[in-house]
Amino acid sequence: MAASLPETMTCMKIKAPGGPDALVLAHRPCPRPKPDEVLIRVAAAGVNRPDIVQRMGLYPPPPGASDLPGLEVAGRVIAVGGNVTWPKVGDDVCALTPGGGYADHCVTPASACLPFPKTFSAREAAALPENYFTVWHNVFERGALKSGETILVHGGSSGIGTTAIQLAHAFGAYVVTTAGSDEKCGACRDLGADLAINYKTQDFGEEIKAKAPGGGVDVVLDMVGGGYTQRNIRALKPDGRLVNIAFLGGSKMELDLTPVMVKRLTLTGSTLRPRDDAFKGRLAAALKEKVWPLLDAGRIKPIIHSTFPLIEAPAAHRLMESSGHIGKIILIP
Repeated sequence: MAASLPETMTCMKIKAPGGPDALVLAHRPCPRPKPDEVLIRVAAAGVNRPDIVQRMGLYPPPPGASDLPGLEVAGRVIAVGGNVTWPKVGDDVCALTPGGGYADHCVTPASACLPFPKTFSAREAAALPENYFTVWHNVFERGALKSGETILVHGGSSGIGTTAIQLAHAFGAYVVTTAGSDEKCGACRDLGADLAINYKTQDFGEEIKAKAPGGGVDVVLDMVGGGYTQRNIRALKPDGRLVNIAFLGGSKMELDLTPVMVKRLTLTGSTLRPRDDAFKGRLAAALKEKVWPLLDAGRIKPIIHSTFPLIEAPAAHRLMESSGHIGKIILIP
């Protein structure tokens, strides 16, 4: 534990469930790390869809986690718990957090920390944890995507989408994606998508049937759910895998499960925030081994659309809710 830690911190709390203006400036006691945690002086924090759902009162934090929104930060470690061997005080890290990122100080398990990739600023590093942990587990572990296979990434211009496109391309997959405008489709192609489909003007199922190798895909990474689910099932090749990570179009739908049986499909999904520290530490180790060298070499990079001061978190949420962004939205304390 370091000495002379600040007594208070500045943060954005959720005054009451509601719209973006429910986020208000507050001052709280500065947290102290538990034995397996570190305290980070936050230089930048990422904004993610779960933050919005939490702000609306629909996604409570896990037991024991901060009630402040914010699932990823980057900054300098200023204190460590008694069981922590890495990182050390003075190290610059980016970290997945169970909450509390919308603040100028944040505690998180040491196992969920990763070093800044080479030449990365705090702003760039803060754009990594939530998206990269999520994509690695869901695309490459649950979805078991392999080189030479085809993946469909819905929402290709989102933070998750831009990450999934780049990683799938870097590991040798053929990448199909959907996005809501021709501009966003162009941005997806620039990141490595082989086929980008404007879902507002094109039927993704027909486009895949006509243009994707073999007329189908091996893996679908879906954050829409709802009416997309049956269409995703139709687009999958035999032994394909549908991985759901969100349900922006609704979590309930009527399905014909016949193609699941006939094509031997796997339907799966996951949430990241409630998983235990050991699981997140294992993902961090896999990312450091498999993905950080690609970031160090400049072969992939986070796409950052906008940066806001922490006090303007309501404006950042309004932008995310508008879906007018391509890539990540970052807050700077």
